[in-house]
Amino acid sequence: MNSNYQNFVPPKAIPFVQFLIDAHSFDLLIVNQRQTKHGDFRKLPNGKYQITVNNNLNKHQFLLTLVHEIAHHVTHQKFGRVQPHGQEWKKVFQHLMLPFLRLEIYPKEMIGHLANYLKNPKASTDSDVKLSLALRGNIAEEGKNFIFSLPFGTLFIFKNAVYKRGNIRRTRIECLEMKTKKVYLFNQNVEVKLYE
Repeated sequence: MNSNYQNFVPPKAIPFVQFLIDAHSFDLLIVNQRQTKHGDFRKLPNGKYQITVNNNLNKHQFLLTLVHEIAHHVTHQKFGRVQPHGQEWKKVFQHLMLPFLRLEIYPKEMIGHLANYLKNPKASTDSDVKLSLALRGNIAEEGKNFIFSLPFGTLFIFKNAVYKRGNIRRTRIECLEMKTKKVYLFNQNVEVKLYE
């Protein structure tokens, strides 16, 4: 069940990933893209543990997501029920990521952002705009644009609604939903389609 991950992680990371898989008993499933998450960890009704990771992630995103989810598993094993992204998880995640912070696994343009993120990791890597962009190679999905790259006032589509790009507020961008006239705050690295 865990053998097909090798094509989804950087080659030099495989021995470290295999060590984590061997040391912690879980089933790894590589699944189709989900809009709301890159991966998850759960205990199944039969008592086994399962980690899923989306198949659309590049090798660096996939590896980070996989270790993030393994950290949930290890935290659960060591501490039982605690806050999902609390101090216990943060410490475990930082510890598990250390062997992967190497230039032969993460390129130079990513490793600084990754190390900075790991000082106080959040629930989602997408909340760290610089790391998220570096992990994607600063390239949006084909046919999409990052919100931060759109000129002020540009209309765009996100989840079947039309928005108008507004001002930057510290780390997020105000966007007006055209139908309801409500203002929403978007991360700068959200990928959207232009409204035509």
